[in-house]
Amino acid sequence: MAPHAEIGNGNSNGTMNGYSAHGSTQSHQDLLTVNSPNVAYTDDHIKSRYVYRTTEVTKTANGKFTASPKETVYDFKVDRKVPKVGMMLVGWGGNNGSTVTAGIIANRRGLVWDTREGPRAANYYGSVVMGSTIKLGTEAKTGEEINIPFHDVLPMVHPNDIVIGGWDISGMNIAAAMDRAQVLEPTLKAQVYKEMALMKPLPSIYYPDFIAANQEDRADNVLPGKKASMAHVEQLRKDIRTFKEQNSLDRVIVLWTANTERYADIIPGVNDTAENLLKAIEQGHEEVSPSTVFAVACVLENAPFINGSPQNTFVPGAIDLAEKHGSFIGGDDFKSGQTKMKSALVDFLINAGIKLTSIASYNHLGNNDGKNLSSQRQFRSKEISKSNVVDDMVAANTVLYEKDEHPDHTVVIKYMPAVGDNKRALDEYYAEIFMGGHQTISIFNVCEDSLLASPLIIDLVLVAEMMTRIQWKTESAAEYKGFHSVLSILSYMLKAPLTPPGTPVINSLAKQRAALTNIFRACIGLQPESDMTLEHKLF
Repeated sequence: MAPHAEIGNGNSNGTMNGYSAHGSTQSHQDLLTVNSPNVAYTDDHIKSRYVYRTTEVTKTANGKFTASPKETVYDFKVDRKVPKVGMMLVGWGGNNGSTVTAGIIANRRGLVWDTREGPRAANYYGSVVMGSTIKLGTEAKTGEEINIPFHDVLPMVHPNDIVIGGWDISGMNIAAAMDRAQVLEPTLKAQVYKEMALMKPLPSIYYPDFIAANQEDRADNVLPGKKASMAHVEQLRKDIRTFKEQNSLDRVIVLWTANTERYADIIPGVNDTAENLLKAIEQGHEEVSPSTVFAVACVLENAPFINGSPQNTFVPGAIDLAEKHGSFIGGDDFKSGQTKMKSALVDFLINAGIKLTSIASYNHLGNNDGKNLSSQRQFRSKEISKSNVVDDMVAANTVLYEKDEHPDHTVVIKYMPAVGDNKRALDEYYAEIFMGGHQTISIFNVCEDSLLASPLIIDLVLVAEMMTRIQWKTESAAEYKGFHSVLSILSYMLKAPLTPPGTPVINSLAKQRAALTNIFRACIGLQPESDMTLEHKLF
């Protein structure tokens, strides 16, 4: 039997804009217990002691290296209580927002619907947290490799239990927005339409200079004022508090899945520090974007904020503000189809010793994202986020590439209304191989854009929430503390990963996945799986 569903009232004018379900999910401790003197379970926490092993390298003047193994002992503490969580989407009425809402409802109710290919059932395919496994270890007697669902490594929120709400510049209810998006099968939409018709987004902020002019006809649900203001910040903070209170939530995560904005200019004295950014908002400065106003409101409200679009939402002042308040932020730009393929393939080629010399990426799409990106200033934001995804992999291979040498890399995006949400992505990879030879790899990738992005929204929310319940300290420290405000652990799901100032950006998909997996393992006192399988090789 499907769990009882309840609609939450999150709008001051009485329209329904939250949706939740009550039902228990299997607790993590039922599946996995770590038997180690370094791990302790209490009713409230999992506490672990973890030896972090790295290699410290010294480079001499004559170009030689000395490598020294280094060990640091950390203590981790994980809150075992799974909270009631709300997800507020900026751009709730867009393709991604309406699709992820319908998907969660369908999973919550265990829906099955007919298609031309036969019946289909609700699932969370495409979600790392809900749709993948990690290797736990090997079975003691048989040596069998044991893999468990990623979701069961730590006590995590289940997406079926998330309360959904948000804002949009379009006042269309979420069921009508789902129809407008033209993503889901009619037989599925018919089963979720009634619930979604009761959901209406809160008024959002709309600064015409930051998004394409062709979006103006949607903007019928906006707060007064077309430039940044503290009144906007305070209204958004009030919206978050009201949503939280009316749905009896422990935590709210806010995620930007609205239109791509143009890049904001970084101006000394305007958005370079937290103090200057707040002053610029008070003065209504024209270089403060809507997404940055949302970020500021969330930081001040201690609600984690994730940017799923490519613009530079997190100007230096926004990062500074998050650090001062100890509030979590993450970004930028969902890594769903073409770019995920690129980051995996480039990693493979360069690690195989093949010198990639050019990448040409073209795609066309017909959804509203494509329409907005047909404006050059908004396209430039996307071009930057797509173009930088190979940098760290190239820099890591000094055998193939000299300093400051990069493959030629071009990105083209065209708006083609006829293809709708089914983006066509074409990539050509041109490389040098042995003895002056060449290799060309061409890929044609049809990406159902919102069906790839929606599971990433779920992953970002679940992992961000989990990070609010993890604390750590060094062996000698007296007090636990949280992770850095910039959640680089979210990098696997994002094209242009945001990292703490002064730390390297990692784009390699394999390294990003390993970081995510191994941080979770560290929280239960387990070392990274080396995959050396020495137990099968040494007799």
